[in-house]
Amino acid sequence: MSKHPKPPRHDNLFATPQQRSDFVFDDKVADVFSDMINRSVPGYATILSMIGVLAARYHQPGTRIYDLGCSLGGASLAMAHQIGHDDFELHAIDNSPAMIRRLVKILDEPGHRGLPIQTHCDDICDIEIHDASVVVLNFTLQFVAPQRRTELIQRIAQGLKPGGILILSEKIMLPDAQLNALFIDLYHEFKQIQGYSALEVAQKRAALENVLIPESIETHITRLREAGLHSCDVWFQCFNFCSMVAVR
Repeated sequence: MSKHPKPPRHDNLFATPQQRSDFVFDDKVADVFSDMINRSVPGYATILSMIGVLAARYHQPGTRIYDLGCSLGGASLAMAHQIGHDDFELHAIDNSPAMIRRLVKILDEPGHRGLPIQTHCDDICDIEIHDASVVVLNFTLQFVAPQRRTELIQRIAQGLKPGGILILSEKIMLPDAQLNALFIDLYHEFKQIQGYSALEVAQKRAALENVLIPESIETHITRLREAGLHSCDVWFQCFNFCSMVAVR
């Protein structure tokens, strides 16, 4: 009898009052992450799907693909399934052992088994990037310490081959304070529509406050261009979440 993947567990990590602490990508989060991310990021499924489409268009045969901060491998799987050949190395990297353990199991499920995806439990700020035609930071850079972001983007740009792309998805901060406040309010309404209570929204926001540090689109694009990525723009945005593409 064939095995079927288990449905994602429901995210209720912040459903009861708890002592405030910083958000950590541990076993508890990894267990519910698929449900959490899909209910917490507007348009997440569309972003994953189009990452696959962009990778299929820009991947150069014989080169590498990097999914930096891969979590459960959503972007990696989208790219591996969308690219119409197997002449590539896809490196899925995350510093959370809990995430990598679960991704290894996912890659052994029917439908994913045999994909050319290599998993690595490592700090993305320490790895070497080379011979890359596609690099993905899908809601990852926002968790990197701000003082390390420029160096990371520069190393990615240096490791990209001419014509290669970086796909960067981020929670953003708008420079207009009124619009920024509006988008945050609309986002919180979105989460409650997804079934999260006001308590869950408030407690998760507090847990992420010192961990997820957003920046403006202008800051991101300036950093990308200064690193040598000449064509940069937003291809998706909903409220205070967006995804950008930059070409070397």
